[in-house]
Amino acid sequence: MSKPPTIAEHLATRFDHQRIVIWQDSESEFSADLDGYTPSDVTVLRVDNNEFRIKYRMLREEPATKFLIFRSGATPEGVENWLLDIELAAGSVFTANRDALIRGDLGFTALGADELIAKHPSFFGDTKLIGTLKSLPLNGEDLIVARAQMCAVLLGQREHSFSELTRTLLIQHADGESRGFDALKAHGLTDFYWAGALAIYGYESQTPSLAGFVLWMFQQAAGGFTVAEPNKARNLAIDFRAFRDSKRSSDAMKTLAKDVEHNVDYAENITDISWDTLVNSDVYEAAEREVLRRLVAGISTQTMSYRDIAETISTRRRESVWFEDYATVYDGLGAAAELLPMIRAARFEMTDFADGLTKYRDEWFRIDQRYRQLTQAYLDAEFKQPIEELAEQIEKTYVTDFLTPLGMSWQEQVDAVTTWRTVNMKSQSSFYEHYVAKLLSSRKKAVVVISDALRYEVAEELRTKIQGENKFSATIDAMLGSLPSYTQLGMASLLPHTTLAHSEGGDPVLVDGQKSNGTENRSKILSAVDGVAIQAKDFVEMKPNERRDLYSSHQVLYLYHDTIDATGDKAASEYRTFKAAAEAIGELIDIVKKLGSANATNIIVTADHGFLYQRSRLAEQFNLTVKPQGEQIVATKRRYVLGRGLKEDAAFKTFTSEQVGLASDLEIQIPNSIQRIVQPGAGFQFVHGGASLQEVVVPVIQINKRRSDTVEPINVDIHPESDRITTGQIVVKLYQSSKVEPTRPGRRLRAGLYFGNQLISDELEMIFDSEGDEGRDRFQSVTLILTRDADSANNQSVEFRLSEPIDGTDQWKKYKSAPYTIKRAFASDDGWDF
Repeated sequence: MSKPPTIAEHLATRFDHQRIVIWQDSESEFSADLDGYTPSDVTVLRVDNNEFRIKYRMLREEPATKFLIFRSGATPEGVENWLLDIELAAGSVFTANRDALIRGDLGFTALGADELIAKHPSFFGDTKLIGTLKSLPLNGEDLIVARAQMCAVLLGQREHSFSELTRTLLIQHADGESRGFDALKAHGLTDFYWAGALAIYGYESQTPSLAGFVLWMFQQAAGGFTVAEPNKARNLAIDFRAFRDSKRSSDAMKTLAKDVEHNVDYAENITDISWDTLVNSDVYEAAEREVLRRLVAGISTQTMSYRDIAETISTRRRESVWFEDYATVYDGLGAAAELLPMIRAARFEMTDFADGLTKYRDEWFRIDQRYRQLTQAYLDAEFKQPIEELAEQIEKTYVTDFLTPLGMSWQEQVDAVTTWRTVNMKSQSSFYEHYVAKLLSSRKKAVVVISDALRYEVAEELRTKIQGENKFSATIDAMLGSLPSYTQLGMASLLPHTTLAHSEGGDPVLVDGQKSNGTENRSKILSAVDGVAIQAKDFVEMKPNERRDLYSSHQVLYLYHDTIDATGDKAASEYRTFKAAAEAIGELIDIVKKLGSANATNIIVTADHGFLYQRSRLAEQFNLTVKPQGEQIVATKRRYVLGRGLKEDAAFKTFTSEQVGLASDLEIQIPNSIQRIVQPGAGFQFVHGGASLQEVVVPVIQINKRRSDTVEPINVDIHPESDRITTGQIVVKLYQSSKVEPTRPGRRLRAGLYFGNQLISDELEMIFDSEGDEGRDRFQSVTLILTRDADSANNQSVEFRLSEPIDGTDQWKKYKSAPYTIKRAFASDDGWDF
């Protein structure tokens, strides 16, 4: 503990900011040693019936000299005190009494200041603590605030409001620490803290403790804050919500919630809670898990509609403190809620080859997309219960009721065709002529981004996200992919050419007789149209000016991106296929933005082929035990065979090169439906090369960079039910005027009640991103609890305000507002307002 300052140090401090100090020594204790206490540059004058002479010397003869006026004995009262005007000018009289010195140093002028200092000798006996206290903006007239500031000093913070003191204690308690509370106890301030807890929150106990307070606080929250006095319930509700919403204390509050949940056996009785009550509960984590469990049951048995599930997730649970911890699971449930009904309602009927392609492009692809999204959410989720059982159910349904029947129906159409082409969908081999050459003929530049194995359903999600980027528009079309649907042929098909052909040994594929494998060979082919090929990763690593120079130097730019195929086409990593798809979407958006910054305005994103993938291993019936046979087998992969004189077999569909548009003598065999050729070492769940719709419906996304804005967030309207506030809270309805779309993204808003520019309620952040078609699905309500600051606004106009973030900053600006008038009575807080 630091020693308190000496009398000499106190005097020196006084003379640092004033010229004249009057020392009153009532007991005549310090007269003999006076010179030893006085700074060397100060003149000492003793009072001995010479007040007039002293005043004349100080004020007229030596107006710049520092004086210590020493008076012993009693101080004359009223007009008898000739030095009263000097005392008033100096601000206070110096005394060598230790407590009085401290009181004067800190500016404590309220009655009871001496008692306060005497009651906490360990605190006021520590120079370091006094110094820290003195550095705060002290109010010497309010000793409750003074005690709160003493608590703040002991907790190592400047904020002294009761909520901030409590927040710090809760954070430490959650970490198993007690140093802050121990410091309060050591300096005699725990009684003060618990008195505050009673006066402000209503917490009362014969043996108060932090553990007891935490238990009581969460029980109050779970019960709806039913403290007898409304003001105390309001205070507790506001601070409880603030503790949980703040990044500083949210983790601690979650830890405490888990402890209390365990101690009160909340999870044991949760199944008895009604859905209407449960869906609005978020005090304990077990409530979140029970909501998920019941949603899973509703999806699995189809007893909850997709609209009800979507509304529960987007409106009821989005504001839960636990939502982010389970956001991945909720994403999966949202996909599952659409997927199961979609599969059960699907009828895989096709009138012909063209009809099958069209229906997959327009409808059936969505089943693959939702399956991917659910599967990835399940694989990513830390908490796999209770979604695990649902994921298994959907896995079986997807393979049995979608992949298998779709593959069989589509195989009938494949078997019926004699040439691999259709009138209603462009062939992949005509890509350059149809999409790129048309741009060049209009004197425009073209950029083509080819993402290996970018399946149509993945590309459609990419298009949606690009459409949501400001100043970008995007449309999607589909091509009939080349057969076999593998990389060498697909990449060659996208280049400018007259003929495509396999080389003698199959690969490389020849484009007008030239090798087409590798970036260098592709650049040679593109040079004929003033084009160049580059790896996408090299383009991304370029500096902005280098990217602009590359774009301006060529009419055509081909970028090759490989994330999905590089991951899925390996036995060791094929389980990450859907994760790679999500990564690919993010990477392609970044590439498109960088192209836009390089002044590219016409960008095409496409693929060489699609793929088949399911999380589980397919049943043995999909393993082809029949080995391909022929005069010469050039290549055998999971989904195709290249050779000469191939033997016909019912397990395969056989094409000549001419039938699939190739100029070579090789024949192609494709396993029926979704079957795989058994091969040692190769991946089995991720495959391509065959004729399934997932493999051969190849996406083409046409993207334009515009100068004007293309994205405007949806509108949110305020719907007040009354313009008066008569209780300690206000409930306001908010309406999202249209559903969220790529060009009409959602809004993030804050709701609060303001008196002028002063916030007089808690403030809640809300997300408006409903995709509901029905207007009734796009309403949200917000409940705000008034703070003590609302007292000053009684009988006056206030403002319900929605604020939105300012891009690129941590600041917010007003979005919309509505006027209200507060008309209510307020109970006293008995001075506990700090």
